[in-house]
Amino acid sequence: MSMTLITYYTQTGNTQQIAEAIYEALGGKKEIKPVDEVTDVKNYSLIFVGFPVHSHSVPYKMETFLKQLPSRKKIALFSTHGSLTGSRLSREALEHATVLASKAKILGTFSCQGKVSPEALEILSKSPEHKAWTEMAASARRHPDEKDRKSAQNFARWVLTLSSQK
Repeated sequence: MSMTLITYYTQTGNTQQIAEAIYEALGGKKEIKPVDEVTDVKNYSLIFVGFPVHSHSVPYKMETFLKQLPSRKKIALFSTHGSLTGSRLSREALEHATVLASKAKILGTFSCQGKVSPEALEILSKSPEHKAWTEMAASARRHPDEKDRKSAQNFARWVLTLSSQK
């Protein structure tokens, strides 16, 4: 029997919320674990890997995990970020994660906004080069919302369908 893993790294809880939505959408044998608790991936036929975007990139803990994924392992990537969904800033980290996991078979990617910590907004708002981003990030304060969670669930079901076909 195949088993699905949903693993994630989170600091503010945004990515965990999306991981939980994905978990709820999937049937069959499945586990959800923070990336720090994942010791071996060989028994999973599909892995959903989630992370928050930090400085337009992938957090180091997740970089390490993505680089060690076995060749041809079926995965799907998801991220949360303060930028507008679909913007260059929201895509850069997923593109980088795709490169890091290039040995794996990536079935899809998903991203949505997530509220940025007030501390991070305060610090970055004082930097002129981050002015546009902090204004954009303010729009994320109510995310992830129910629409984001439903979209994540649709993504999960779609990836599961793809996984069974390939």
